[in-house]
Amino acid sequence: MLAAADTVVGYTTYIDLIRPLVSGKQVISTGMTKEVDRVDAGIAAALAGQVTAVVSSGDAGIYAMAGLILEICQKRQLPLNATGPLDEDQALQIEIVPGIPALAAGAALLGAPLTHDFAVISLSDLLTPWETIENRLAAAAQADFVIVIYNPKSRRRPDNLQRACDIMSGYRRPETPAGIVTGATRDNQVVQVTTLENLSRAEVGMQTIVFVGNSTTTAYDGFMITPRGYAQKYNMDRK
Repeated sequence: MLAAADTVVGYTTYIDLIRPLVSGKQVISTGMTKEVDRVDAGIAAALAGQVTAVVSSGDAGIYAMAGLILEICQKRQLPLNATGPLDEDQALQIEIVPGIPALAAGAALLGAPLTHDFAVISLSDLLTPWETIENRLAAAAQADFVIVIYNPKSRRRPDNLQRACDIMSGYRRPETPAGIVTGATRDNQVVQVTTLENLSRAEVGMQTIVFVGNSTTTAYDGFMITPRGYAQKYNMDRK
């Protein structure tokens, strides 16, 4: 997809990761919190006839740019064709290219923490009120979902992970397995299995994703395992 693009748009950190793949192309990059500017630039390039790729890390539809692109197109009433060739009265053909989200990459590195029902919650309150985040954490913990946490901590919100742990601890045992994955599949990759009791003291950052097990999740030889329920139906002790 990048090879087919004339113009590539993205957050500077993500553009740096793909520099070798976009050599010779027009590259438009911006810093953090400039998402709307990036989408504006991408739409303008596409309307000018450029095949344009707006890049995200992980999957473009999970805490990433696909939703904002479509939302802005909707606000501006730009006609779209998501599935077929362009008609004369249609301006843009949009294709969302699936990727590997951090929750999938991180889960694979930890073993199998997401084999049963799970909820995904971001602790970033830049766009979501903290009260809403608290309510979602409490609801997911009470419902016994495995909880995947994006954006656990930053310099601007150093205490959010501790606050989240305090909420989850009202519904989970202190020894509940918890997984921490930083820089999944990148050169700075770090994987750790700990417990909910110790989670708030772990070293995490903006490239970290956190997994908190449910009431059935176990830790075994460095892996997290959330059973699907086979042991309740089948004899698994056979040798």
